[in-house]
Amino acid sequence: MREGARGFVPSFDCGNVPCVINRDRLVQSFLELVAIDSPSGDEDAIAAELVVRLRSLGLEADQDAAGNVIGRREGSGEAILLSAHMDTVEPGRGIKPVWDGEDIIRSDGTTILGADNKAGCAVILEVIQSAIEDGANTRTIEVAISRGEEIGLVGAQNMDYSRISAKVAIVIDSGGPPSSIQGQAPYHSTYDIEVHGKSAHAGLEPEKGVPAISIAAEIIVGLPQGRFDSETTGNVGKVQGGLVRNAVPDYTLIQGEMRSMVEEKLETLMTNAKKHVDEVRGAHPDATIDAKFGQAYPGYSLTPDDPAVKLLFPVLEGLGYKPNPHPVGGGTDGNVFRGHGIASVVIGRGGYNQHTKEEYLVIPEMLQCAAVVEGCVRL
Repeated sequence: MREGARGFVPSFDCGNVPCVINRDRLVQSFLELVAIDSPSGDEDAIAAELVVRLRSLGLEADQDAAGNVIGRREGSGEAILLSAHMDTVEPGRGIKPVWDGEDIIRSDGTTILGADNKAGCAVILEVIQSAIEDGANTRTIEVAISRGEEIGLVGAQNMDYSRISAKVAIVIDSGGPPSSIQGQAPYHSTYDIEVHGKSAHAGLEPEKGVPAISIAAEIIVGLPQGRFDSETTGNVGKVQGGLVRNAVPDYTLIQGEMRSMVEEKLETLMTNAKKHVDEVRGAHPDATIDAKFGQAYPGYSLTPDDPAVKLLFPVLEGLGYKPNPHPVGGGTDGNVFRGHGIASVVIGRGGYNQHTKEEYLVIPEMLQCAAVVEGCVRL
């Protein structure tokens, strides 16, 4: 290790040429990105900044029609996709990072920190710059930094995949060290059910109305809710209807989701839910019930012959880290990428207590993440 302005700059053996991850630069990049507010839906400023930074590193970079930042740096051999997301959850405006010793950065307790996922963005920038400075022979590097990830993977769902040729992706968007790998993620389906009834005065002539809320209640009791087993869950997350207390409501919206690690289990839940809605529809011919069920994203389980595993695991082991794949209950852009034929693996970048005001970042683990990712892009 070599001394740096604030601690050290660690050296790692990433193959034929040692890679030197610049701690000071990586941390400074993270802090500068955190200073740009980017809650979901308000990412224009951070997107513009990321385009500037990628272009300064020699990448062809701009935004696609959905607002995602897409970049490319020509190299040798097959392309690799490096991915993170630029948006954060709320409260994420006016973030004030606080040092806790030499190796931890926390939020000041009034907002999130934004390590999810400004740390991932900073890692991508440092990996590219480090590889250039090290004179390393690299794969063609493609970059996809999405917007709207925290509100349903919106950016990844609407990304311009014609601009991505890579068939393997490293998604830098998990908590813990880089050895913490999302080894299994669920299949995820959603539904929107609209009940159209008929309004009437609740005191004068309620019998002339068709109560949308009451009909919706019949639907809700038959929808999957809670945990069914260790692999499968369901939830009714939003019910909205009615305007005033003295009118029979003529409209109610129900929104919910189902998840399972096993696709067949999810299909069974979907089939049963649709059947139940049909039964309620038949019992209320005076109402109109519109139901839309669909897959939000596919699930996956990593296997030893998965292209992303075959790329990542040897790099981790070569740097002395034992891969630790584990199941997660949520989805990431990696799920969406897999639906587009890109074998993706999601790794940790040193963040903890995500989506809370107690969020913090462990700097040595972010450096380890950068070294692992650089090892993956090198030939």
